[in-house]
Amino acid sequence: MIASLARPGGNITGLTIQSPDLVAKRLQLLKEAIPHLSRIAVLWNAANPANARTWRAAQDAARALGVKLLSQEVRGSTDFERVFAGMARERPDGLLFIVDGLTIQHGEQVVDFVTQKRIPSMFEGSELAAAGGLMSYGANRADLLRRGAVLVDKILKGAKPADLPVEQPTKFDLVINLKTAKALGLTIPQSLLLRADEVIE
Repeated sequence: MIASLARPGGNITGLTIQSPDLVAKRLQLLKEAIPHLSRIAVLWNAANPANARTWRAAQDAARALGVKLLSQEVRGSTDFERVFAGMARERPDGLLFIVDGLTIQHGEQVVDFVTQKRIPSMFEGSELAAAGGLMSYGANRADLLRRGAVLVDKILKGAKPADLPVEQPTKFDLVINLKTAKALGLTIPQSLLLRADEVIE
């Protein structure tokens, strides 16, 4: 736990990927891509206390967008099959994937499921959009790694971690898998395609 982003205190500094703050943007982009969306499944690890804030942010964003969220909670690896069975019955219009250590381990399994069930999906990292998910939006990982190296360099030159602000991302990537969109029978608005950092065809 840190005191603040500006002055983390202790022996800690680093980078944040701002997951709770970006969940609203992910929902907005998914709704912009598919305006008729009304019921969105949210796959998240409810056993991770850090995800509670992201879930609340998703609920606030959903209310503003006029969509209903269907909570698909996992707490361990054995929960995914149960969640998949529930989604197969409920037939959501879309899926929002909240990444953490548990869910990312099953990311490709989730992509396989949404592909099979023809559910449009929004992920955080470009890897799962490249694997067949419809879209992803999140911090540019290469930029974060470069900035992380700068922090390490400062520490090696004598800076105290407690005095180095925790940095927030400044570069974000929107990836749209047009091949997946075509397989789902979706036409992604041109205005959205023009804003994409990468379009997979």
